[in-house]
Amino acid sequence: MRSRRTPLSEAGWLASEARRGYAISVNERGFEVEPTDIDGLLVVRAKSISDDRGTIRELFRASAYASLGGHDRGPWVQVNLTETVRGALRGMHGEDMTKLVGVAAGAAFGAWVDARPASPTCGRVVTMDLERGTQVLAPPGVCNGFQATATGPTQYLYCFDREWAPDLPGPAVHPLDPALGIRWPIDPPILSAKDASLPTLAEVLAAHAPPRA
Repeated sequence: MRSRRTPLSEAGWLASEARRGYAISVNERGFEVEPTDIDGLLVVRAKSISDDRGTIRELFRASAYASLGGHDRGPWVQVNLTETVRGALRGMHGEDMTKLVGVAAGAAFGAWVDARPASPTCGRVVTMDLERGTQVLAPPGVCNGFQATATGPTQYLYCFDREWAPDLPGPAVHPLDPALGIRWPIDPPILSAKDASLPTLAEVLAAHAPPRA
């Protein structure tokens, strides 16, 4: 008869690792959420545990995200990992899905623009340097983009609450639109032909403006 093992609590696991001789450092701040100038766009810093072997970072924990109240937070049905060379820029895309994004390896400069016509923060832009251990939760209609800034390839993680499809609705904005005022750190950036042909924010908003009476 197979014996059952009772799962260790986090404290029990840390104690067992310490007994094995590992010097453990825990990010005592735990789960932190920071609002931004865009409604519903959140910066998330999750718990990390480090020892002489390296670091474990929590990318997502359902019970922690439940504390966000009415904010969208999965469940994640698709996870993508992109590898991007220095200077390459991906974005700005705001498909009709919630995204949890972050850097898995390397470094990136992230940018978001609110392209939701009915949003109280429509048109606002948020930028930040992204490092490992920091995630951003982006609601549908907020366009997400980033430029890889590390010397080697940057791995960028996307968690989606809908499966991606080419015809998925949602805005997309030219990342070099001067009206956005984004100062991408590496100039000129490497853009795909698709991203280089995207409309400006003004054109996107005009296309969704209510008809005149």
